[in-house]
Amino acid sequence: MDAFGDLLRGVRAQGSLFGSSTLTPPWSLHFVDGAPLTLCTVLSGGGWIVPERRPPERLGVGETVIVRGPAPFLFVDEVGTRAEPVECGAFCSTPEQGGTRYRLGWHDAGTGGQDTTTLVVGAYPVRGEISRRLLDALPVVLRVGSGGGPDPVWDHLAAEVAADTPGQQIVLDRLLDWMLVCALREYFDRPGGTPPGWYSAGRDPVVGGALRLLHGEPAAPWTVASLASRTGVSRATLAKRFTDLVGEPPLTYLTHWRMTLAADLLTERETATVAEIARAVGYSDAFAFSAAFKRTRGISPSAYRRTAMAPPPQPAGTPP
Repeated sequence: MDAFGDLLRGVRAQGSLFGSSTLTPPWSLHFVDGAPLTLCTVLSGGGWIVPERRPPERLGVGETVIVRGPAPFLFVDEVGTRAEPVECGAFCSTPEQGGTRYRLGWHDAGTGGQDTTTLVVGAYPVRGEISRRLLDALPVVLRVGSGGGPDPVWDHLAAEVAADTPGQQIVLDRLLDWMLVCALREYFDRPGGTPPGWYSAGRDPVVGGALRLLHGEPAAPWTVASLASRTGVSRATLAKRFTDLVGEPPLTYLTHWRMTLAADLLTERETATVAEIARAVGYSDAFAFSAAFKRTRGISPSAYRRTAMAPPPQPAGTPP
């Protein structure tokens, strides 16, 4: 498993939220869900994405943006539109309410016409620390071009959102996974881009091999010598190339990755002891694991578990 694939494995869509609407100027949709990732694709017409404290982004036919939350953003017909914003959030479940969150998707066909814009929106319910590692590498607004021609996948997406058929949620989840992978690869591979070190290093024959070993066997008793032996270079060569390309030494990277895995295991395996989590990520000694966890994350494993699993605070005025 390469680093990119491993991180994406932690953000597979499950219960993605889709909506589709045909809009006539003027309009202003205010997305207040706070979703970690929101994907917006224009199938016809065009508009503007207006994130908080960021420059507006024009969105044309076939273009896609991925907006990283939790800050809200607007989709408008033009910057400075006279339209009153319609909030699209967790408590909006139908187009009449400005809804963007409805598990089986919603579709508002509108009246059509030359001035209309068809927008498809997908909210990605990202969870876990593995997901956070990927999100931290993304800008607030990530743009993907149209590719210069019609895309049958977008047509299929629009048709699927408009339907209400058995298995629809699974289809939407997998479509969103596909779109996210393609969008991230296009963004990271763009000319002049600055992808994260773990992404670009994956193509290096030496460092990429080392990363695949660390991600494939994170609990193995790795040393620089054993990694160098498996990748066919000297320890000095591996250490320098890894640090130059990834931005940190191999064993430092491994420690951070192990602690990321451990953070998710602490919440996923509620009955597992700290010692069991330690062994799962390559530590035979629970005390050494706890020290490494606190050193990298600033909190002990037990305290992290209590904090992560505590119920969210209730909004003011919510009945108990």
